Amino acid sequence: MSIYLLNDRFVKDDEITVSIEDRGYYFGDGVYEVIRVYGGSLFTADEHIGRLYESAEKIRMELPYGKPEMKANLERLVRDNDIKEGHVYVQATRGSAPRVHHFPGEDIVPVITGYTKAYAEDAKKPETVTLKSVEDIRWMRCDIKSLNLLPNVLAKQEAHEAGSFEALLHRSGTVTEGSSSNMFGVKDDVIYTHPVSNFILNGITRRVIMDCCGEIGQTVIEEPMALEDVYGMDEFFMSSTTNDIVPVSEIDGRTIGDGKPGPVTKALMAAFSDRLPKPVTQN
Repeated sequence: MSIYLLNDRFVKDDEITVSIEDRGYYFGDGVYEVIRVYGGSLFTADEHIGRLYESAEKIRMELPYGKPEMKANLERLVRDNDIKEGHVYVQATRGSAPRVHHFPGEDIVPVITGYTKAYAEDAKKPETVTLKSVEDIRWMRCDIKSLNLLPNVLAKQEAHEAGSFEALLHRSGTVTEGSSSNMFGVKDDVIYTHPVSNFILNGITRRVIMDCCGEIGQTVIEEPMALEDVYGMDEFFMSSTTNDIVPVSEIDGRTIGDGKPGPVTKALMAAFSDRLPKPVTQN
């Protein structure tokens, strides 16, 4: 039986409850994070937790306890569920209160919930994926990792129905990111990606990639890409917490490069892999 985090308690699945008046249910009034687990260890936990608190601050929500306790709770959740490979999901809503559109009183305490998901030991991500371009209809604060994901879901569904792995979002022809990922193009050995702004979520995996680029001397230019220019890229790849770096072979039915992972992408994948927690071996 799975163990869940409910505020500061650890409960079984038959003990977890959500109030009908929870503002996350009514309004999507909350924020969340997904943290990858490799070899039983949380990867970039401090960065994810830091972003959770930043998102909460941006929507003027004060979480009921601090980052150290949050990290300890999520680490315990991984241990109690014996997760070796998988992820942790954690969210915070503004709490339960009568349905009014303004903020509830100061006596309403945010509700924190968390759970784990294990990955199959033999699970393998695809060697390459395809993308479908979709108009980006989201709000203007995509830098907040909020629970309001309906536009993302609609975009992902459109890509899914087209037989593609992910949606490549664009605002009137300017590429922003994916429905649940960041996007990178490679031309003449230079990586291009949208700059950090309110139009994208500054992904934690994206941040690791930027660090890796500095480490291996890879040039990156942070500027918006035109959708028409994307089709002519030598390489293209996407990144996310659950998939790390994934090469893209095709966008809107057009082959990118030779359709195979390119040298820049492969070099970054190797540098990223070197940063992952290594399983503890026992003698």
